Amino acid sequence: MAMQFYASPEQVQRDRSEYARKGIARGRSAVVLTYEGGILLVAENLTSLRKISELYDRIGFAAVGRYNEFESLRRAGVRMADLNGLAYDRRDVTGRALANAYTQTLGAIFSETQKPYEVEICVAQVGADPAADELYRITYDGSVMDEPGFMAMGGSAEAISTVLKERHDVTADLATALAVAIKGLGSVGGENGSTRELGAAQLEVAVLDRRRRGRTFRRVSGAALESLLKGGKDQPEPERGDATAPAPADDKPTISAASVDKEGHEEDKK
Repeated sequence: MAMQFYASPEQVQRDRSEYARKGIARGRSAVVLTYEGGILLVAENLTSLRKISELYDRIGFAAVGRYNEFESLRRAGVRMADLNGLAYDRRDVTGRALANAYTQTLGAIFSETQKPYEVEICVAQVGADPAADELYRITYDGSVMDEPGFMAMGGSAEAISTVLKERHDVTADLATALAVAIKGLGSVGGENGSTRELGAAQLEVAVLDRRRRGRTFRRVSGAALESLLKGGKDQPEPERGDATAPAPADDKPTISAASVDKEGHEEDKK
């Protein structure tokens, strides 16, 4: 009869933690920070797969690690937010509630399954002013931390956080905040410890714009991102509700063909 190897619960937890940390460290980092106009989310991303997304009206999501795992968490968060918003009120959907749900999910996966999730996520909620902004970091084991205005995720998070701590300013405009985020991301990963220059093609950028009504999430890409990288001003696209509806065409029918009384026409013919 073969005997099973014994491992103490402490050793099992240490092995799972090491496994998850190594998996997260292999990916590229992401930065989330507050600025005068809202919350900025920046990720180093060379693929078309999204690391930054919208969860609800004023709530954003950023993640690093294994894509299929944090994508399943994102979809679950969107479903939870939609259900709560429909069942109660849209104002009842908060970043704190979603962060608590992610904490319970990741904590259960870490403790009860053979393989932990190799992810680290951020739930960000923009407020009416910078003091009301909320940033929650949730790690692979279900731990949650309320971050003070900025945070970095990924294998080089500590080095990036050092740069952010020195340069972060809640009163800065979007161009300045983006320069700080890129400075932090570029401070690691170079040859022999040198810094890197990151361009628009290497970045995924989005903001939670506190000036917008309803859905505050918007992506910054293309010419708008290029302009910001050169120090230009933010030029957001107009909100969908502000767009003027096109006028109806002159020859557009106003009566449906299905509304014609066919029986009446047959009687007239008789």
